[in-house]
Amino acid sequence: MPSAPGIAPGTAALPGQYSGDVLPGPPAPPAAPAPRVPRRVPASLWALPPVVALALAFLYPLALVVQQSFTPDEGGTSLAPYTEVFASESFRSALTTTVWLAVGSTVGCLVLGFVLSLVIAFVPFPGARAVARFIDVFLSFPSFLITLALLFVYGTVGMANGIWTGVTGAADGPFHFLTTPWGVLLAEITYFTPFVMRPLLAAFSQLDTAQLEVASSLGAGPVRIVRRVILPEALPALAAGGSLVLVMCLNEFGIVLFTGAKGVTTLPMLVYSKAILESDYPAACVVAVVNIVISVGLYGVYRVVSRRAGA
Repeated sequence: MPSAPGIAPGTAALPGQYSGDVLPGPPAPPAAPAPRVPRRVPASLWALPPVVALALAFLYPLALVVQQSFTPDEGGTSLAPYTEVFASESFRSALTTTVWLAVGSTVGCLVLGFVLSLVIAFVPFPGARAVARFIDVFLSFPSFLITLALLFVYGTVGMANGIWTGVTGAADGPFHFLTTPWGVLLAEITYFTPFVMRPLLAAFSQLDTAQLEVASSLGAGPVRIVRRVILPEALPALAAGGSLVLVMCLNEFGIVLFTGAKGVTTLPMLVYSKAILESDYPAACVVAVVNIVISVGLYGVYRVVSRRAGA
């Protein structure tokens, strides 16, 4: 047999030297166990806990309200509660008052919010950034707090009437509008205007200032710049903020209650009156169902508008 290169014939190969025979290699390591594939939980199972919580906390009470609206005091199931409520003058008056207050407040919030947002975004003044941040804080205030502040200023024994009686010596002051529908309108506009300003300020922050500079260099005045350049960019934000304010005004209860406007009855106030003061639960549930239907419909409009606006 030929010897390996570098080894004389007849000489035994030393350990580690090539001898022409294939040496056995080290034993192969044991095969690693296959990784365990975790079992995937179905998506429907993950959705079950929040759906159950939602059903117990919201859907079940809502179903009871709807059921009670079809159950007259005499028992059974009937449309009589709806017939009686729809035929009553108090319901028609409350519905009319609710709609015109909500629409009037929304229009006032849109106009005032647009003007204030223009000033904050495009008119340089010290503290503009602090004012913009305060708008975010203002959104967390409860509605009754704003109404209470207005009562301190314009109430029957408020500061304005106190100053008037102190200067003129009159027995009573001239400011009594807070207990009228106009007082409710003022309080709602004061409270809900920041809900319009927030999306407007966000839209104005994304506006290209080069467009304003070009329009100004071409001789356009401030009013024309607002109408032709700023307003088209702000329309989606105005629509989203306005639809949200409309939904919230339709369901506002605290402002109407705290102003003490006894002649102003909205749908939420009518629910309170029927359920708490008159113990007419079927009628209260009918009014509540009507209010819910209107609110859900308007909320659907708000979602469509905000989706198109990118909010």
